[in-house]
Amino acid sequence: MCVYNPITMLGYACINMELREQKVFTNRTLRKATLLKEGYGYLSELIIANLTDLKTILQWNEVNNLRFMRISSEIFPFWSHPELGYELEDLPNGDVIISLLAEIGAYATANNHRLTTHPGPFNVLASPNPDVVHKALLDLECHSKMFDYMGFEPSVYNKINIHVGGAYGEPDAALARFCSNFKLLSPNAQARLTVENDDRMNLFSTYDLYYGVYEKIGIPIVFDYHHHIFKTGELSEQEALEMAMATWPKGITPVVHYSESKSLHEGGEVPTPAHSDLTYGPVNTYGNEIDIMVEAKHKEKALVTLTVL
Repeated sequence: MCVYNPITMLGYACINMELREQKVFTNRTLRKATLLKEGYGYLSELIIANLTDLKTILQWNEVNNLRFMRISSEIFPFWSHPELGYELEDLPNGDVIISLLAEIGAYATANNHRLTTHPGPFNVLASPNPDVVHKALLDLECHSKMFDYMGFEPSVYNKINIHVGGAYGEPDAALARFCSNFKLLSPNAQARLTVENDDRMNLFSTYDLYYGVYEKIGIPIVFDYHHHIFKTGELSEQEALEMAMATWPKGITPVVHYSESKSLHEGGEVPTPAHSDLTYGPVNTYGNEIDIMVEAKHKEKALVTLTVL
């Protein structure tokens, strides 16, 4: 595997490339028209297939000494949809789905696997549009319920990570809306939420999030190494990393994200936000204990080439 700091755990996101070639994956979904035609029995079959394959992926991870993984947000199609959403108990074979979630959670707990999520960019708690906020709240609650069914204690050990989502030309007001709308979440969802620094100058650095979010509502910051290049907040990499780490509760290892620029890997001279296929590093932990989620196109294969200091 990779060359790494022994106090650091490495993870990958959502898809296992080796197993995907064997048709093992967790993002089976369907269109709205298909749901309306085939019904919720068909949707339940997709969910059961997704969860069955998630078990297989975790077993592969265990064999390969990889115990940190981001779960796909596409396991449950339409779960948080405002009109077509559902409760798992009400689905055909809902008892099978709930049992599978419990099995997955028990396996993860017994084998010390850390499972996390990163809901999509439409989860914008800072939006001035109430409909957008409402949909975000629904989706975040579904992610939290998934972890509840897995038997996980509500905490950022099993984090639900999002971005603020937009500054709308009024960054202070956007941060205030984020903090206000955070309070509309259930206690369990609040206890799992983290926020990540951005990769654009008109959005939010680690520094911005520390003073605009953490000091207001106390949720931890996930430091993204690659994003920091584009929005430093006038902090060095080490300063920003350790500022983010200081926001995490005692006893829970902070999570960071690591990726590299696709443009540089392809011979360009200027880094861009798009992620490369593989990662090489070195990732400098500055002697800190962190869990590193590697965000690369080749998923678990990008861990093989990575060096962590």
